Amino acid sequence: MITVPVSLGEKSYEVVIGDGLLGAAGAHAAGLFPGAKACAVVSDSNVAPLFAETVCAGLRTSGITPHLITVPAGEKSKSFACVESVTRAMITAGLDRKSFLVALGGGVIGDLAGFAASLFFRGIPYIQIPTTIVSVVDSSVGGKTGINTPEGKNLIGTFQQPRRVLIDPQTLRTLPAREYNEGFAEIIKHAAIRDGAMLPAIAAASASERLDSLAALIARNVAIKAAIVSEDEFETTGLRALLNFGHTIGHGIEASAGCGEMLHGEAISLGIRAALRLSEQFAGLSPHDSTALLTLLAAFRLPLVLPENILTETIMEKLGRDKKFDQGAVRFVLLRGLGDAYVSTEVTREAMVEAIEALRGLE
Repeated sequence: MITVPVSLGEKSYEVVIGDGLLGAAGAHAAGLFPGAKACAVVSDSNVAPLFAETVCAGLRTSGITPHLITVPAGEKSKSFACVESVTRAMITAGLDRKSFLVALGGGVIGDLAGFAASLFFRGIPYIQIPTTIVSVVDSSVGGKTGINTPEGKNLIGTFQQPRRVLIDPQTLRTLPAREYNEGFAEIIKHAAIRDGAMLPAIAAASASERLDSLAALIARNVAIKAAIVSEDEFETTGLRALLNFGHTIGHGIEASAGCGEMLHGEAISLGIRAALRLSEQFAGLSPHDSTALLTLLAAFRLPLVLPENILTETIMEKLGRDKKFDQGAVRFVLLRGLGDAYVSTEVTREAMVEAIEALRGLE
């Protein structure tokens, strides 16, 4: 087992990484919530058939009655309607403020279930059990929850830190290749902003169909996310904004493609390519460093060319509503070099349009 602490004072928690943790979820919950008799296990239609019974059996063994709530798989479940469905199911099950919630699934479930936990009886604790690469290395850590609206991604949400994150790398073996690969966009992002020395380990992962154990690479990424969140929980100092590298334009692309049409990591891959171009233009990033990152994105078969049907004007419209804008001005994360990121206010609208247009072909 590998344990990575997230230091947030009274809200501190641990991220525990190790094979077999699905079955140990009940023991962890019993230790965290002594006296709790019941909980909600929120999952989706893809993940629940694979892992829910293992988690629920462990909870029952620890004297906790689980109530499984399953939502449709996919980005469309990050909606007000789904939050209402989940919270009403929790009420119907007899859960109350002494209960807790288990989020079992990928980033959509973590965001949705965490948001529901923050609202239910004005807030109950929850445990994250992420089951995708994206959620394991990024979205399960840090306490951001939220849902989408037609106007953009994650514009409605709360900060609600989990009480523990349990990562069982064995769950990643069940991922389809496309979903497995998309998660490496976030891993490559972490290397870009904080740990350029990680690139060989990422390249090694791309050279294998699936590594026998991803635990060490996962822990390295979780530690980056944990350190940044510990220093800037509510994104007030600008440090946590570094995690948005590739996400400003990436989120605009994802929202413009239509709900669920493009996977998060696929859109972020395109956003990273645009951000690298802008980093060369405004921050002096060397083309050599850009090429190193683009080569890794390509190694995981992540897209580098923008589909023709996604209009630049639509992307820019979505960008204008993105939460990374501050009173109308964009805060854009750029790289001076590998591992050396900063937040810039120098990137102009015209430069972003040019960067998006440049995505329509390979230079």
